[in-house]
Amino acid sequence: MFADWPLLSLVIWTPILGGLAVLSANSESQKTVARRLALLFSILTFVLTIPLYTAFDTSTAAMQFVEGPIAWIPRFNIYYNLGVDGIAMPLILLTSFMTVLVVLAGWEVIKERVAQYMAAFLIMEGLMIGVFASLDAALFYVFWEAMLIPMFLIIGIWGGPRRVYATMKFFIYTFFGSVFMLVALLYLHFQTGSFLIADFQNYPMGMTPQLLIFLAFLIAFAVKVPMWPVHTWLPDAHVEAPTGGSVILAAIMLKLGAYGFLRFSLPITPDASQELDWLMISLSLIAVVYVGFVALAQEDMKKLIAYSSIAHMGFVTLGFFIAWRIFDNTGGLEGAVMGIEGGIVQMVSHGFISGAMFLCVGVMYDRMHSRQISDYGGVVNTMPIFAAFMVLFSMANTGLPGTSGFVGEFMVILSSFKANFWFAFLAATTLILGAAYTLWMVKRVIFGDVANERVAALEDINKREFLILGILAVAVLLLGLWPAPLLQVMEATVNNLLHHMMQSKL
Repeated sequence: MFADWPLLSLVIWTPILGGLAVLSANSESQKTVARRLALLFSILTFVLTIPLYTAFDTSTAAMQFVEGPIAWIPRFNIYYNLGVDGIAMPLILLTSFMTVLVVLAGWEVIKERVAQYMAAFLIMEGLMIGVFASLDAALFYVFWEAMLIPMFLIIGIWGGPRRVYATMKFFIYTFFGSVFMLVALLYLHFQTGSFLIADFQNYPMGMTPQLLIFLAFLIAFAVKVPMWPVHTWLPDAHVEAPTGGSVILAAIMLKLGAYGFLRFSLPITPDASQELDWLMISLSLIAVVYVGFVALAQEDMKKLIAYSSIAHMGFVTLGFFIAWRIFDNTGGLEGAVMGIEGGIVQMVSHGFISGAMFLCVGVMYDRMHSRQISDYGGVVNTMPIFAAFMVLFSMANTGLPGTSGFVGEFMVILSSFKANFWFAFLAATTLILGAAYTLWMVKRVIFGDVANERVAALEDINKREFLILGILAVAVLLLGLWPAPLLQVMEATVNNLLHHMMQSKL
């Protein structure tokens, strides 16, 4: 039914055009119109992404819902070419799902420049979906760079006191990394005469160019994930960003770097990924262990969750790059498949959990205008419903079985055992560190006696906040208890990726 529909173009351009429509309602008297239009277009985009899942063929690794190639800049063989596989499609659904919640979250909180705020998120949604759906590297790069602009404005206009510093640091870090990616893409274009990602993946290269291209991609994607030691922009950006900005930054934008490793680094430079897997595994484990200790020392709730995000994203890159070690040890792909699938599940799960955690902090900040842990205590006494949600999401953040946070981490740790015991041992320390910094925060903020008069005056969440947190709670529990639908979607694509990577070895 949907095979002939330009679904991907619809889910890219509907929110972008919707954002422009929302901008037209920019007068003081049209704030309600702007909010309603933004909600309408965000829901419409989410509805349009649902057929990507329901009509998806899980038996094939081929790109689906393909559009094009349509000549865009024929002189340089640049095409408008879209398609999704079992890796990209779940991330597109995650993007459209979280955008609806972000629009709802800013419904009453944002009182100035409402139209511009809502429009920025809608436009950014379309651009991020464009990154996941692009089959042409030049188109990918355009979407990749363009999405920085709305986030730059969101932090810079609606952010905290140090928003200018945070936005400049965010922009410089991410733009600097992207320059190296552009150089790598231009080299591949001159070698292949094409910008199609599939042509890059099928082009044979020697070890030296592979190593150089891998390092160029590494700089770009490591900054976006972010990996240690290029992670320092993230805590600053999170602390200064409005709640909606933090949610999208953690839930979606960090996943773009991890997606880049799967779409570019591993299939285009497989030999270099094997040669430098020790580097990627080391950086991933440093993120899991060292950054976990850094999170323990934080007094700002947003900064703590930001460092937690870096540690959890370390699991993603660890799962992606232990494939060669597993293959060398066992000669089979089963463990490698589990590692990559575990990394992807962790990406989706982290989108739900980190988004929920930042929304919980936003709920308290809207009432107290403070993110400092020391300003709270005994919140459960005045906000019992909110406290139940906060504890649930915190337990999910620690990897509690039955929640989505457990599934991806468990798969990555299990596959790590097939590669090296010490990899698994170090990765498993997150079960202790994650519980330490998350539950230490919960103990000081949620439990105990009421700390002060401001906490005593708090009111529990309203219906809108209950709806947002309730939806995320269902998502966290559903993925934790029933991950099979997500695993089935990605299975054929992950197997195909690994067979492509291992061809020279086999």
